[in-house]
Amino acid sequence: MGLVIAIANQKGGVGKTTTAINLSASLASLGKKVLLIDADPQANSSSGLGIDLKKVDTTIYDCLIGKATASEAVMPTCVEKLDIITSRIDLVGAELELMSLENREQMLRKQIKAIRGLYDYVLIDCSPSLGLITLNCLTAADSVIIPVQAEYFALEGISKLLNTIKIVKTKINPKLQIEGFLITMYDARLRLANQIYEEVKRHFQKLVFDTVIQRNIRLSEAPSYGLPAILYSPDSKGSQNYVVLARELLAKHHDSDN
Repeated sequence: MGLVIAIANQKGGVGKTTTAINLSASLASLGKKVLLIDADPQANSSSGLGIDLKKVDTTIYDCLIGKATASEAVMPTCVEKLDIITSRIDLVGAELELMSLENREQMLRKQIKAIRGLYDYVLIDCSPSLGLITLNCLTAADSVIIPVQAEYFALEGISKLLNTIKIVKTKINPKLQIEGFLITMYDARLRLANQIYEEVKRHFQKLVFDTVIQRNIRLSEAPSYGLPAILYSPDSKGSQNYVVLARELLAKHHDSDN
């Protein structure tokens, strides 16, 4: 039964999509069968894996409004063992269409339930907002990875997300856990980056991943070539960081299974 992990932070530009693309590709490179669900209307996870969105007929939008099933929307990617359900800009309209549906926050959970048995991991790239689509993602997820940028104002807005997670856990999805806080765009030379890391560690302690994602030019370039870093520049620091993160995640779940 695949583990469903949402990657969420309503603050934009914190490395959420970079994490979605590269963690899913790294897990696949380590032999796991992975599905990435792009639930962000900007569809950057889809284009970052080389998907030509003009040629896609069925997206997460169709799944959410009940026009298609998840298995009809699944597509292969350029990475072996990694599939994707793509997004597109009309996902913005799904918020309005969902409003009129009964159990509207449960639509994604129902869709994932039908296919999660085919995968070891299902990762969801959430929208950078706390609307109904993100609510669907959190309702469908077993846990949440929260990317935190190692820059000033890093912790700003996290309390809002934590509050949303708490509400979802209390009212809809009692099993929802925080998988971990992931420090991204880290530059060890900057005193501020180290201060942010220490502050996040102090706040959230064991919930912070040991792995940090360093600021890396290859990591930023890779999506414009439609490739994850592991295919674009496997030896780069950014690519290596995500492989280490994938190993840390696998070790954690291996330990909890035993």
